[in-house]
Amino acid sequence: MSGVDVLITGITGFVGTVMARRLAAVGLRVSGLTVDDVVSVEGVEEGGVVRLDILDLPALEEGIARVDPRVVVHLAGLAHVGESWKRPGDYYRVNFRGTRNVLKAAAGRRVLFASSAEVYGKVPESEQPIDEERLLDPRSPYAMTKACAEDVARERGAIVVRSFNCIGPGQAGRFALPSFARQLAAIERGEQEPVIRVGDLSPKRDFLHVEDAVAGYEVLIERGEPGRAYNVASGVAVEIGEALDRLRQISGVMARIERDESRVRPVDLPLLCGSTKRIEALGWRREHDLDEALAALWRTTREA
Repeated sequence: MSGVDVLITGITGFVGTVMARRLAAVGLRVSGLTVDDVVSVEGVEEGGVVRLDILDLPALEEGIARVDPRVVVHLAGLAHVGESWKRPGDYYRVNFRGTRNVLKAAAGRRVLFASSAEVYGKVPESEQPIDEERLLDPRSPYAMTKACAEDVARERGAIVVRSFNCIGPGQAGRFALPSFARQLAAIERGEQEPVIRVGDLSPKRDFLHVEDAVAGYEVLIERGEPGRAYNVASGVAVEIGEALDRLRQISGVMARIERDESRVRPVDLPLLCGSTKRIEALGWRREHDLDEALAALWRTTREA
């Protein structure tokens, strides 16, 4: 499969699968790379998903040259903030060195690199929503690897996407809201006592439906300025505890909440909310609210 429009690294992940489907729906030829055993993704032709480790530079260079994409969307990486404290070396290798490899292998092509809002660090409430010109202040190993990878990406002319908290169907259960949804589903089935175990519910996060996030990525593929960073966010911050309350109401499952210290991160930013002015200037608009995202998450979790 050569001469494709877009190659997506991490195509079998949460955002990658949604993006592949969306790009294919508008007529683009899509291929992808993954470290998973999955060999098919909706919207990708048979043989278009290749099992390849981005840490293997020679294989990566050969793979990208063979596929010959017009655009490379780099989504592959490790993404759990709490886990990064336990595995900083892995996060450095995958998120920094892996990104450097992708940029080298994709030389001469348009590249979209998925970073994270975590790179902003602790920002006073009076200075939020955060715009893209703010100096980065990463506070976790995960955020540090993304910030370092951003520097390399921007120097090489990649478009950087600072994603805030994407949610929706298919997100891994180790993240907060999918974890809550899975616990509620287990309670509904009688497999778990009516207790939801949680970490710190006080941080406020900018939650964005994954469909809106990939719509933003699609806009940036065509209109983003090389070497520039763009927030993909809702522009609204909601306390995690409030999001859990909404999810409980949507599910209709009665359960009490119990704090589990093992779920509390060593450092957790109290507030993250992103300005969307820069990407809105390119024509992007959010189409889904938090309740729609939570309802979709609950529906697919319950059916799984």
